[in-house]
Amino acid sequence: MSWADFTSAVFNFTDYAELLPLFRDSLLAGAILGLVGGLIGTFVMMRDLAFAVHGIAELSFAGASFALLVGADVIFGSLVGSVLAALLLGVMGVRARGRNSVIGVIMPFGLGLGILFLSLYQGRAANKFGLLTGQIVSVDSTQLSALAVTALVVIAGLVLIWRPLTFASADPDIAAARGVPVRTLSVAFMFLLGISVALSIQVVGALLVLALLITPAAAALQVTAAPRMVVLLSVAFAMLATVGGIMLALGGRIPISPYVTTLSFVIYLVCRALGALRRRRGWTARAAAPPAHA
Repeated sequence: MSWADFTSAVFNFTDYAELLPLFRDSLLAGAILGLVGGLIGTFVMMRDLAFAVHGIAELSFAGASFALLVGADVIFGSLVGSVLAALLLGVMGVRARGRNSVIGVIMPFGLGLGILFLSLYQGRAANKFGLLTGQIVSVDSTQLSALAVTALVVIAGLVLIWRPLTFASADPDIAAARGVPVRTLSVAFMFLLGISVALSIQVVGALLVLALLITPAAAALQVTAAPRMVVLLSVAFAMLATVGGIMLALGGRIPISPYVTTLSFVIYLVCRALGALRRRRGWTARAAAPPAHA
């Protein structure tokens, strides 16, 4: 493939003005998913659940593949797989050592099941590929409404448990000693995380879901330690990567996931460079604060 063929396949803005209005629902869906991913991602980082997200995505992939095989709704199948996996991990508690061992066991099992179901599926190859790499450009108004309602449930749930969940995520031992229901919060958060993973798979697919739920929050933590700024930047980065990825993918011939993951990665690299510069020059909140005796 020549360089001209490569650039034509990846970036093609011919008739872009005519294409853009046709994908309004997809752009709105991307913004909604970016909002959910940015919010939930901050707690994923606080609770060290990056590996768990990957494990849940594999079970979500198995559920979606089974739904595709039997002719059921793929999103519903993905949701069932995600929630079951997330609740299993939530019941196990907040200790990373035992949790990661179980994730390491169930993750290849879920991936194997998904590959088995896809191998048995005799339909369009594009449907198989979409489960792995995402296919949000085909979202219609009905799917957008369902997505918005589901995202609203996740956001409302997060708002409801925000303060105790933050406390339990920062120091579970002290939170438990103060009477905070740490285990109940863990199960509730994992339930919301399972729904978020199922939603995110529509954009980037099962293989690359970390780019939407991990990378934006990780980038935000590179440039600030203020909790509110971390949340705001995480949401902004996730929405920028998702909506920007969809807009770049409209004219190209390749799936949307490479655009979203590349934008997320670039944002992370920029934030990491800014964070290193900030630390090197002492541009931290503690350094900027006036002395107590002044």
